[in-house]
Amino acid sequence: MIEIISPGLLTTVQDLGRFGFQAQGISTAGAMDEFALRVANALVGNPQGEACLEITLSGPSISFEDDAIIAITGGDLGPCVNGNSIPMWESVYVRKGSVLSFSGIKWGARAYIAFQGGILVERVMGSKSTDLKARIGGIGGRALKKGDKIGVGLPLDRSVLGRRFPRELLPPYSNSPVLRVVLGPEDDHFTQEAIDSFFSQIWVVGDRADRMGYRLEGEPLKHSEKGAEIISDGIALGSVQVPKDGKPIVLLKDRQAVGGYSKIATVISVDIPLIAQLKTGDKLSFKEISLKEAVKELEERERLLSSMSWGGALRRASYRIRIGGEEVIVEVEEL
Repeated sequence: MIEIISPGLLTTVQDLGRFGFQAQGISTAGAMDEFALRVANALVGNPQGEACLEITLSGPSISFEDDAIIAITGGDLGPCVNGNSIPMWESVYVRKGSVLSFSGIKWGARAYIAFQGGILVERVMGSKSTDLKARIGGIGGRALKKGDKIGVGLPLDRSVLGRRFPRELLPPYSNSPVLRVVLGPEDDHFTQEAIDSFFSQIWVVGDRADRMGYRLEGEPLKHSEKGAEIISDGIALGSVQVPKDGKPIVLLKDRQAVGGYSKIATVISVDIPLIAQLKTGDKLSFKEISLKEAVKELEERERLLSSMSWGGALRRASYRIRIGGEEVIVEVEEL
């Protein structure tokens, strides 16, 4: 069990997301930096899709009522246990009574805390992810608040301690990344001048940047005679939608299911973590690649993540149940 002493700016429970309900208008939600979440889970021996705490910009303070094994990945927000810095991208033992806190941003925007055994909240529509707009998932469909007590797994397998993810295999995180995109599907709604401008400009992340999407500031893009509007259709993760004002919006995990503005390009899946770690004022640019190249990049990323078994990732979870008023800890392992 952990207790939230202070929640930070925005701390939520997130896993890989909620799928199969976009036709009903339910967003996928899920971790903005999916790579960081999957690695954090692998480091503590969880299935890679287990829920973690997603921390945005300002970290929480968390007290531990039991021993735990954790790993923190993603942006470096300065994690400390009892005031002492702890390594990121590595599994760490935290003793009962300790306090995890964050000293401040060193780089990035979002960090992920994985707990061995996972976060013990109910799945809603197949996911533990918090959907803040629909108010479902996580802890009552909301961000964490002071005084929340959350069940987490117990440190049942200490063999994972010291697992470390190689720095050289991290995505090319930067505060000015080049995001690779596949052009379209409505690039014919833009002039050639606008397409050239889209790729040649250095864009700035505006102050309207959240889990739903990042609005970019720069020289507005001009639409062709077909105009900005289209018949509403589905929006993929990473779609770059350009409304009438010509300012692109990169749509992310809490995006709407459909939209009626033309989309000039789509950020490839493996580069979503790069934009997820940007803050207002950070810069980015775009580079076109082919769909075939995008698929190849995704396959290589999946091969890397699949190789992170370290002898076999645990398919194990621990649960607290009450029998006749007595609390019992039960461990379940997938065979």
